[in-house]
Amino acid sequence: MKRSTRLPSAAAITPLFVAVVRPIQAFLRLEAASGIVLLSCAVAALVLANSELSGVFREVLGAPLELGVGSLRARFSIAELVNDGLMTIFFFVVGLEIKRELAVGELRTLPQAVLPAIAALGGMFLPAALFLAFNASGPGRPGWGIPMATDIAFCVGVLTLLRSRVPHALIVFVTALAIFDDIGGILVIALFYGSGLHPMWLAAVGGIVLTLVVMSRAYVRSGLAYAAVGALLWYALHHAGIHATIAGVILGLSVPARPRSQPRAVLSSLAAHATELLNRSSDEELDAAAIHEVEERLVELEAPLARFLHLLHPWVAFGIMPLFALANSGVDVRALEPSQLMGKVAIGTAVALFLGKQLGIFAFTWVAVRIGRFPMPGGASATKLLGVATVAGIGFTVALFIAALAYPGRPDLLDEAKVGILAGSLVSGLVGAGLLRLTGTVHAGRSGENSAGARAMGKRGTG
Repeated sequence: MKRSTRLPSAAAITPLFVAVVRPIQAFLRLEAASGIVLLSCAVAALVLANSELSGVFREVLGAPLELGVGSLRARFSIAELVNDGLMTIFFFVVGLEIKRELAVGELRTLPQAVLPAIAALGGMFLPAALFLAFNASGPGRPGWGIPMATDIAFCVGVLTLLRSRVPHALIVFVTALAIFDDIGGILVIALFYGSGLHPMWLAAVGGIVLTLVVMSRAYVRSGLAYAAVGALLWYALHHAGIHATIAGVILGLSVPARPRSQPRAVLSSLAAHATELLNRSSDEELDAAAIHEVEERLVELEAPLARFLHLLHPWVAFGIMPLFALANSGVDVRALEPSQLMGKVAIGTAVALFLGKQLGIFAFTWVAVRIGRFPMPGGASATKLLGVATVAGIGFTVALFIAALAYPGRPDLLDEAKVGILAGSLVSGLVGAGLLRLTGTVHAGRSGENSAGARAMGKRGTG
């Protein structure tokens, strides 16, 4: 019998297409999704580094690339492209997020910003001090900045999976805390992990930054314009002795965060224009040009910062950060000596992330709530605060980045640091999640546990 070759109809394909695409869309919308992808790439890097493909993996990362025309050529490896090039885009998004929170977000007023800033200070100071307690002298000392930063993708991912037990205000608090962590980490990279400052190039950096200030005041919206000036800034910072990825942060902070016109004024004008257009035009005359004109007016409602974040955030969360994890998380455990697994850098990093982060954040927050006029976020109990502070010990992306800067030319110490980062982050995530699982669920109203927690942590103020 002859088999039919008739293609399925569009009506038959549509349900199948929806069935395949909808779960993918739901996954990409999930706040924890970027953390899951990041973890998967870290695991993949570890598996590759400890398999028969480890040599091929290293060769691919070290493969040379060349870019340029004529005598103006830049040569770099794939690993350098990821760490020095793509990570600049990562830091650009970090800069955008910092600017958004400071201008229109959770940190726009002093009362909102003070408590997360105090908690972040504890979460940076104590981990660095604990690391130095293990590495006060010796070659491991430069890595004191490794355990200072919280990986917000992993942290928010864990808290999202436990959102029924964590007050929303506490998640906002941790996110704000991580923003201050990012600021601290950026300052540490800029000030302590450079290659020696060069005054002439610093002057060039100053001139480029002044150009960005003028562009911001002039409300420049062009992404190409910011990219061009950002490339010049990257080049100048590289020669000035400051790590060039900081160019991304400076660029992000220069992008306008508010729309040029007030939304009410734009919408009122648009409504009047649309009414006039409808009254004097027939259906045939309402062509694509008229629709395009309306779209252009609506663009005024979106600030450049929001537009760039909307465009770049998925690429960073699901592309650049996983690539960075794949390129930097691999440790060949088979080649490590027992002394490296239990070395001062490995133990110091793990202890600093697990104990330093949770104790620093918890203690500084507790004291601030106890003696200041700061309400505990979400009326959270002491256990919930401790659980969240422990989860904040997940340090990954920026920790690995700083480790590579701290130990150039010392792959043995870098591997130790990676072991400590992975171990400390894993334990922090598991223990923090376990503590939060032991607490009660969060209700729409204020639960008895939350009220008791607020009383236990100190007097509530008006903020």
